[in-house]
Amino acid sequence: MINKKKKTAMYILMVLITLLVVFPFIWMLVLSFKTNSEILSAPLSLPNSLNVENYRNAFKTLDFLSLYGNTLFVCVISLVIELIITFFSSFVLSRMEFKNRKVVSLIYGFLIMGLSISPFILLFPVYKINVALGLRGLFALIFPYVATSISFNTLLLVGYLKSLPTEIDEAAVIDGCSIWDLMLKVILPMAKPVIATIVIFNVLYIWNEYPFASVMLRDISDYTLSMGASFFKGTYTVDYGGIVASSVLIIIPELIFYGLFQKNIVEGMTAGAVKG
Repeated sequence: MINKKKKTAMYILMVLITLLVVFPFIWMLVLSFKTNSEILSAPLSLPNSLNVENYRNAFKTLDFLSLYGNTLFVCVISLVIELIITFFSSFVLSRMEFKNRKVVSLIYGFLIMGLSISPFILLFPVYKINVALGLRGLFALIFPYVATSISFNTLLLVGYLKSLPTEIDEAAVIDGCSIWDLMLKVILPMAKPVIATIVIFNVLYIWNEYPFASVMLRDISDYTLSMGASFFKGTYTVDYGGIVASSVLIIIPELIFYGLFQKNIVEGMTAGAVKG
């Protein structure tokens, strides 16, 4: 009887948490079918009629092909650089033997300390660095995205690699594997679950990131998806319906992407939490 009550309470709690998470999107979806006057006068009520004018304006105003293309370009380039840096550094920190392990632990500690630094305080220093290096447009976003993701990626991957038995390395060396074969042919395939998790988290991060994009991007042709909604904000007026409708169109691919790969996220997070 007690277990049944606990299960019921757990289900109720799960339903409440789900509603709490889903409500903002449902509310935004409802708002997207309202006129600006309805949004301002009664934001929590249902629309008087199913108004699709906001979506028409969104497609007329925004070049979604360019926005999606720019975002995917930044995602792919940033991810390739991140994965190369993260994998090799994590392998060194977790699998290789050094005489002075304290130095390695110190380096790892400094990397993880990056999680405590808010990316927003880096906005203007990074902007100055980009200007000094001559980086403009979409390439100006790649450096900050890589830099702000390395700490989290390293935390996940080092934790996972530490959970793998060292006997794997010893057996590979006995079989004649070089250090490169060990990394690329043995360890890399085994790290696919956590690498998939890193890819998913970083795609969602870059897809939604606004502060760096708003500071670094000056040319409209370079705008990413997160900047799309800013087209509906003028100097003296704001098209709330357009902002909400464009936000819905930007979020839907994210939801599909997350729904397709949510199992990989769970596998990667649990695998990386086994040890380390």
